[in-house]
Amino acid sequence: MITEKIIKVNHWSDRTFSFKTTRDESFRFNSGEFAMIGMNINNKNILRAYSLVSPPWADYLEFLSIKNVGLLTNVLSNVDDYRSTILLLPKTTGTLRSAFLTAGGKRLVLLATGTGLAPFMSTIRDLEVIEAFDDIQLIHSVRNRDDLAYRVELSAIFKDEPDIHELLKDKLTYTPLVTSEGDQRIDARFIQADDRVMACGNLQFNYDVIDWCKALGMTEGSNREAGTFVIEKAFVDTGINWAVDQ
Repeated sequence: MITEKIIKVNHWSDRTFSFKTTRDESFRFNSGEFAMIGMNINNKNILRAYSLVSPPWADYLEFLSIKNVGLLTNVLSNVDDYRSTILLLPKTTGTLRSAFLTAGGKRLVLLATGTGLAPFMSTIRDLEVIEAFDDIQLIHSVRNRDDLAYRVELSAIFKDEPDIHELLKDKLTYTPLVTSEGDQRIDARFIQADDRVMACGNLQFNYDVIDWCKALGMTEGSNREAGTFVIEKAFVDTGINWAVDQ
């Protein structure tokens, strides 16, 4: 078990927040993966799965979460003392890996609802992913505009990170959708048969993406065999990811 210090908390809305922590040099992960993190609350270690927002090369860790879904998130969202710490298991996992997509696709389409955006914030800043694709489309759907976490950074294509901005400025297209303002939900119109697709969101959304992709003749990738699309299968099967509940 690794202990990390919370160094920043950002409240995006009354529903969502994110937080940054220190990063032990021994902790390694791939973009798109999730980690088990938690806190000791009432003398009990409470751990939940959170997708990593930070890219693999960063010297910090970052996580995005909804609020009021359990004791852990209630405590985390109310942290106001940056001496607070989290617990972190050293092993990460997940199916939203670019390694699980077949080579040859020129366009990567990332479909996210709510805080399902989290793993794709890591993916789009992964240097290997940027090099592998000519075009990266990120579509993020939320109910209310305040829930568009990282919208400033994404709209500016990470101008505050000059090296990443230079690599992404001609590749990344960010499409925010706010359903309460009349925007149409994410559907199959965003996908083409020769794309490589990743999706992360609520259970029904993930199942819908599977249907859309298979209708185009696409195949689902995994750690056993690469395909042309992937979803976060662990969360679909178990519902364990409090960070993407929407």
